[in-house]
Amino acid sequence: METPNLKLRLQELRDRLAINLVERETPVRLLLLAALAGEHVLFIGPPGTAKSELARRLRTAFRDASFVERLLTRHSTPEELLGPLSVKALEEDRFVRQVRGYLPSASIAFVDQIFQANSAVLNSLLTLINEREFEMGVQRVRVPLICLVGASTDLPEGDELRALNDRFLLRCYLPRLSDEGFARLLDLPEERPAPPPEPLRLTREEVRRIQAEARKVQVPDEVRTLLKGLRRYLEEKEVEVSDRRWHRIRSLLQVSAYTNGREAVSIWDAWLLQHCVWQTPDQREMVFEWYQKHLGADTSVDPVRFSRLVSAWEKTYEDERDSTWQARDRAGKLYYRDFLGKPTTESKGTRHKHNEDGEPLYLLPPDQRNRSNDGKGYTVSELMQFFGYHYYFARGDEFKAYLANEDNWLMEEVNFEPIVEPARYSRKHIEARCEETAQLLEQADSMLATIDAEISELEILIEGHLWISPGFTPIAQRNLLETREAVEDLKRRIQAIHEGFAALPKLTE
Repeated sequence: METPNLKLRLQELRDRLAINLVERETPVRLLLLAALAGEHVLFIGPPGTAKSELARRLRTAFRDASFVERLLTRHSTPEELLGPLSVKALEEDRFVRQVRGYLPSASIAFVDQIFQANSAVLNSLLTLINEREFEMGVQRVRVPLICLVGASTDLPEGDELRALNDRFLLRCYLPRLSDEGFARLLDLPEERPAPPPEPLRLTREEVRRIQAEARKVQVPDEVRTLLKGLRRYLEEKEVEVSDRRWHRIRSLLQVSAYTNGREAVSIWDAWLLQHCVWQTPDQREMVFEWYQKHLGADTSVDPVRFSRLVSAWEKTYEDERDSTWQARDRAGKLYYRDFLGKPTTESKGTRHKHNEDGEPLYLLPPDQRNRSNDGKGYTVSELMQFFGYHYYFARGDEFKAYLANEDNWLMEEVNFEPIVEPARYSRKHIEARCEETAQLLEQADSMLATIDAEISELEILIEGHLWISPGFTPIAQRNLLETREAVEDLKRRIQAIHEGFAALPKLTE
């Protein structure tokens, strides 16, 4: 692979393109990468933010590259873009356009206010951008287009224009300069910087070779996991990204990895995603925040899903820890608690019934038909009245003896309360739980190892990356450390679950 020398060459070329451009490092990088990947770039922003200057500078990155610049209005005609018809050819019944100096002859093209395109020019633009062809009568002719830079002050409206917008894989919003940038602007020299020297510039054959070699670059599981997660996130946020676009994003990441001298796409190449999937500029920040939260993802574990998994295991442990069952004696019979609070294997018992006020209830003498008063019984006072009217004794020792005789009590049958104790588990069950949580601990350790490796190589990987904007290193480091802290917390929770399962009550075997 020639990528070490290629990377140094691209780095110098990139930096030369950015000379005297204030706060435009990211657009320069996106432009050059897009051209290498055979993609197109869209700039959105107010007038006077260097959109056309960026496109003109991209032309100087290539040898013998022709440049065409056009401004669209709602009244633009296909001839303004594709060239006028040849009168001489028409006289010979042939449909031929004079394309020199028009879009079909351009290697690098800049179309300002591109969303002013009307239906008359829209199809020609779509074909030229996507297939790199244009219609010449009944024929389709290939064009030498490397990259088309579109610009607009406004976002597109309408389905037809959204289709045109989708043809631009990379999108970048260009705001006006900050106060600091404005101060730097006032100090810029008047003369334009010299273009890159000829040996530094790229040939069309080199671009084709870069694209061919990039197709061999591997996309590892950790990047695939990240892309799948972002796709789900964007669907939840109702941000539409076509399948065709995801396929082109993969190719862009491969070119990014190859030009950085690697044989596999890195999680850091995915920094570019924020510039590939937004429909409105505010969505870029949303995607970038999502990306930062997912830095340090393990090869096979999504941190968000892993956190949910740990929570599910915590619930399982709490359920088993708090689970109870009915106690048994040595013979396996169920234990209940009797009236005195003592264990018994009997599930029911009878006792002297009392009314709601706590008074004991009694039966009438056996010679009475309704001894129980239809199950309601009699209190002592009610019994005394009955005895005083029907019998010679209503007080004294004989009455006391009557009350003391259990045969004269109104009895009730009561279900004894089961004796409950913490559930006990078999040795195999506890061992299985401990083995499963031990695997979670291994996954957490693997995630921590991945994060630690990325932290140790962070500065080299990011500062030396051709396409990541300057200043991302402290952001990445902060987010990696936050992710590490979160994984450490998950590991502590898993360890507590693991120890909890090991301490569950065991069955006597």
